Amino acid sequence: MFGNLGFSELMIILVIVLVLFGAKRIPEISASFGKGIREFKKNVNDVERSITEPEPTRYDSRLAAGEPVRPETPASEEVRPEPKRLI
Repeated sequence: MFGNLGFSELMIILVIVLVLFGAKRIPEISASFGKGIREFKKNVNDVERSITEPEPTRYDSRLAAGEPVRPETPASEEVRPEPKRLI
């Protein structure tokens, strides 16, 4: 993960971070970094799950009873009468 970084390089980086941010801010920064990583992984898993799993089909009790079912039309496709003009 760290490639060619040895122990001495990691200690130098740690000292620089400590000097820049201070001892009190390091736990806050690492906690927010961890939350960001968790959120990213969760979103990646959600996208993968939505791609691999099929969409659930709606079950209509009328289909089980054998009743004919009309297809539902969205509200945006409903036919509306034209408004009356005053002039």
